[in-house]
Amino acid sequence: MTAAWAALIFYLSSQTFAVGFTEWLLRELLHLIRIQVSQETFDTLHHLMRKSAHVTEYAIFSTFIYHSLSADGSFRWRWRVGLESLILAVGYSLTDEFHQIFVPGRTASLVDSGIDSTGAALALALIYVAHRLNRNKQGPENLGEQE
Repeated sequence: MTAAWAALIFYLSSQTFAVGFTEWLLRELLHLIRIQVSQETFDTLHHLMRKSAHVTEYAIFSTFIYHSLSADGSFRWRWRVGLESLILAVGYSLTDEFHQIFVPGRTASLVDSGIDSTGAALALALIYVAHRLNRNKQGPENLGEQE
């Protein structure tokens, strides 16, 4: 699943999903729900939509990586697996931005890579918090577990 998601990210970086496509998609969505906004508001919504997509796709990607790297295929928190997952997601983000140099209508952006990396880190932080909350619910017998 991790490789399939990486391929999807690569595909989404193609010209097909450039700014013009997401502008059209947002216009259609607003039309469908019968909301009219000023051009300034539209531009803001469009910007937020595109950046939210970066956060979301890399949050999902880092979650898949974490699961793939976990020896038991679980989401029990392991610092090393978390760090490795983040490094792999950030590295892939950088290669994806490099790829966009060669795609007509797209531009490479370290800011976008930073946004991608933030999404990856947020997902890993959620895995950590979920593990801690689950561990605390189970009681003191789990306090001796290695992290």
